[in-house]
Amino acid sequence: MKHVQLRDLDVARIGLGAMGMSFAFTGAGSDDAESIRTIHRAIDLGVTLIDTAEIYGPYINEELVGRALKGRRDDVVLATKFGMISHTGSGPGTLDSSPANVRIAVEGSLKRLDTDRIDLYYQHRVDPTTPIEDTIGALAELVTEGKIRHIGLSEAGVGTIRRANAVHPITALQSEYSLWTRDPEPETLPLLRELGIGFVPYSPLGKGFLTGAIRSIDQFDKSDFRATNPRFTGENFQRNLAIADEVATIATEVGATPAQVAIAWLLAKGDDIAPIPGTKRVTRLEENVGADAVELTAEQIAKLDNLTPASGEHHNEAQMEMIGR
Repeated sequence: MKHVQLRDLDVARIGLGAMGMSFAFTGAGSDDAESIRTIHRAIDLGVTLIDTAEIYGPYINEELVGRALKGRRDDVVLATKFGMISHTGSGPGTLDSSPANVRIAVEGSLKRLDTDRIDLYYQHRVDPTTPIEDTIGALAELVTEGKIRHIGLSEAGVGTIRRANAVHPITALQSEYSLWTRDPEPETLPLLRELGIGFVPYSPLGKGFLTGAIRSIDQFDKSDFRATNPRFTGENFQRNLAIADEVATIATEVGATPAQVAIAWLLAKGDDIAPIPGTKRVTRLEENVGADAVELTAEQIAKLDNLTPASGEHHNEAQMEMIGR
């Protein structure tokens, strides 16, 4: 697989998001053995960037990834996230990036992942009560101590990114970016390139919608967070089916699957971008990794650039309030 640079961190240009193996999606946590096979197969296929977070579960996804990487830790770039659990009393769901909380969080992640270092450690969401300079200062100390190798941000706004990078070089920003979520294009991507920061798009398949496999919300169980996502509900869902159909039409023309086309479109956006499609199944992983071989023409990219815009926000109201600070 081709590789890209996230600042000075070398990764295969398609990674693996592990969240759905344990959390948030229909069937999560139902087959850890298949999830571990999926991680092993990813490594065999050349995937290097494996992504998790302490909030996924909480905690159980990091534990799963740690078990999967036993004996193969040195084959991957291991990324996890902190800041959506307060370890000082408030618990999961409370944003806390205070230096004290960072210290507690990293020790927990290291233990659950059964590793002596985290290759890429992200602030999961910006904490409005802690100056970003204080958070990055604490992370910089962890870099010096060797507990983490690189610092990342997730869903941070341009002002925060610039301030953070002034304290310590930021290696990567992880934010949602896909054919139907184009928010980073006007301001964020240009800033990342100005500062030399890599970009890791999550939900590159629109939480599965862009694959064309989701035709009814009845496919979700009650634990699936998409059931409350504005793009998956009511009239928005019906309107957005047209986008999936447009991608499918182009995929037929390309000779690839819709998922592969959606990922290939992201890969065509630069050599500093490494999407992390998530899956808990080997077959889907193999399909996603196949996007590495898909070459889109300029005409096909233009068609994809001009897809029908999505109806509805890409997160619910509470989640949207945590983005872009």
